[in-house]
Amino acid sequence: MIVILKKYWFVIGIIAIFLLTIIDASETAAVLGKWLKNHAGPEVTIICIFLISGLMLDVSQIKSGMTDLCTISLALGNIFMIAPLVAAIFAFIPLHLELKIGIFLLAVMPTTLSSGVVMTTAAGGNTANALLITILANVICVFTIPVTLPLLLTLTDSVQSVSINKMAIMSQLGGLVLIPLTLGLLLKQLITVSSGKWRMRLQTVNQLMVLGIVWMAIASSRQALLQNITVFGLIFILAVMFHGILWLAAALAAHFFRLERGRKESVFFMGGQKTLPLAIILQVTLFPGFGLALVFNVIHHVVHLIMDGYLVARFRK
Repeated sequence: MIVILKKYWFVIGIIAIFLLTIIDASETAAVLGKWLKNHAGPEVTIICIFLISGLMLDVSQIKSGMTDLCTISLALGNIFMIAPLVAAIFAFIPLHLELKIGIFLLAVMPTTLSSGVVMTTAAGGNTANALLITILANVICVFTIPVTLPLLLTLTDSVQSVSINKMAIMSQLGGLVLIPLTLGLLLKQLITVSSGKWRMRLQTVNQLMVLGIVWMAIASSRQALLQNITVFGLIFILAVMFHGILWLAAALAAHFFRLERGRKESVFFMGGQKTLPLAIILQVTLFPGFGLALVFNVIHHVVHLIMDGYLVARFRK
């Protein structure tokens, strides 16, 4: 049991926070989380996450990973082209508007900053290549989200209920993602965090802060979640389908371009995983009353970690 807790503590933490916030009859956790959310809690946490992520990235490895342009292009294509196309297809399924917005938010997200690289390495992939894809995706998203998200919203019948300010989103993403990430990379030149022990500690801190963002988001949408608790099964199925389609796209690309072991792992893990903190910050900023959009992104995060954990085991064999 202790081994399981150590290995899957992050996923268990998401589930525990979700359940405790929802079933707390006194609403103490919900009230505190909502207060933090209303007092710049998510924004400060996001900045800290990307600052620490910059400290953990190895610049020399990123440079060495620039040579495999094929896998980089395929992974970025999965992130910024295939995922939005899948979301566009989902838009024609008769789903609640909040679920569709949750899918749209997920689709325009860049890849994760930690778990994707870890799983790529664990599966036998190129760590440097995965690191470079991470950096590129999180920089590119600053410019793609303000364009792709409004385009997807036009596929709904109620797009007029949401006001999208492209420049505001771009400046917010720049302030929350690009600047902290760059600052972290610069600070890395002054602070030594190369040892495995320190990197593990920083990664743990980052994951704890992600749990904090999840808590604040759930607390602020507790009422909406309780009113829509019956759709959890549907959300789970949609999350599995979405990530499964990205798996299929990665498999077809790897087969078509004849990617061997050590290269195709980046396409699967970096091209399929989506970052949760950024999805949450956009949800609470742009769609604060759309609780199901939050639920979809949280459940999808748990689902894709479980699915990709299984894939790591398959690649090892």
